[in-house]
Amino acid sequence: MSVGTFTADAPELRTVAVAGWRDAVSETLASGRRFTSLHALAETGDATVRALFDGDQPLLLSCRSVHATVPSIIDIVPAATWDEREAHDLYGVRFEGHTPLRPLVRHSPTLDDWVVPVHGHNPYDVAVGPIHAGVIESGHFRFHLVGERILHLDLRLFYKHRGLEKAAEGVNDREAIHFVGRACAADHVAHTLAYAQAIESARGLWPSAGLSDTRTFLVELERVWNHLNDVAAMCAGIGFAAGNMAFAALKERAQRLNDDLAGHRFLFDTVAVGESPFHLDRSDRDRARAILRELRADTAMLWRELLFNSSFQARLGDVGVVDKSVAVQLGMVGPAARASGHAVDAREASPRLSYGAFQGAHPRERTGDVRARLEMRALELDDSFTILDDLAARDLSGGPAHAHGSSSAIGASTVESARGASTCIVELAGENVQRLRLRTSSYANWPAVPTALVGNLLPDFPLINKSFELCYACVDR
Repeated sequence: MSVGTFTADAPELRTVAVAGWRDAVSETLASGRRFTSLHALAETGDATVRALFDGDQPLLLSCRSVHATVPSIIDIVPAATWDEREAHDLYGVRFEGHTPLRPLVRHSPTLDDWVVPVHGHNPYDVAVGPIHAGVIESGHFRFHLVGERILHLDLRLFYKHRGLEKAAEGVNDREAIHFVGRACAADHVAHTLAYAQAIESARGLWPSAGLSDTRTFLVELERVWNHLNDVAAMCAGIGFAAGNMAFAALKERAQRLNDDLAGHRFLFDTVAVGESPFHLDRSDRDRARAILRELRADTAMLWRELLFNSSFQARLGDVGVVDKSVAVQLGMVGPAARASGHAVDAREASPRLSYGAFQGAHPRERTGDVRARLEMRALELDDSFTILDDLAARDLSGGPAHAHGSSSAIGASTVESARGASTCIVELAGENVQRLRLRTSSYANWPAVPTALVGNLLPDFPLINKSFELCYACVDR
């Protein structure tokens, strides 16, 4: 089984006392499980904190706070840093030992409350955002510099936090998928699929072969247009306009295919709980297959143009490096993690989807720099085109999910989006959602961006940032 993935079973819920919280987390990690998510529950009195770990059956450790306080685990699990900060801001949980516990969602007007102090010989700050020149969401980047060399970056996101998880509470479990779907347009399919599978795991449902094939087809369609967009963005980050426009044109063709097949460029509302509202007949599949083959050939041709453009290639190496050890500590996911040698890909063990014996691609040199992150997109595009071509030859008429096992009040699922593993945890009360937690791949990877910038030049920031191409909306959920 691949690290970071779930099987059919609902999570095992294990309750531990506050005094044993850190020991329980340490023992869980020592058993080979990987941290996946941490969230809080609003209850009368002291809140409850829950941490999810992967495995053949996921494990959900639960701890009731005492006087709204739980021991911090960020020294054991650095990847939980944002999760603890968010639980503090939204649920009032104090994490003893997490010092300073800087605000994440609730923005303080005082600069010192959220900016790391930097001292030395003539350091200065450059503030970028939250309003940007481009048509993007709000995000503040505060660079600490000496000359043009970046010493540190403070990120401030969550400017438009919409409270989608809270809004889903009390909503019928089949309807609450719409809140998850609006978290992000770019990863709409992956997020709604993670939610649908989480509900189905709680309800003891298993997808039919047709439903599995159809969902896999959708999430790979989503991966193709995202990766084409990311390659175009990296060309723009270098200032290579020809590459930017060429790959943007390919991305446009991919999204037009989405619109033709599903009636929406971002494939909105193509995933549902227990069934599929999306289906293709034979003529649709043949047409999609022909278009995808043309797109694959043109993508390969343009990729060769990038490979043999020496001025373009000269800008990629040793820029924005994230070492494997850092990627592991921060819990990075997706192409960015694999570019650093952290081999996590949820598709390698996704029994609810049609990946079979899939093995994730890896760059020739796992250097963790912009070059490796760019190469990962090209390799994954080739994989996705192969998967789509195979699936287009099958019956994509959808189908139902069937009863498979016993039901539970808690479900969890992870899906490999274009940016990496996105995890959804649901807790049910009857037919309604009691608590929803969506931890997206962008949420997992944003904390790595400041690490990638240290020691680089300020003018390299657009390129490094675009090599991750993370989503603001995924944290503003």
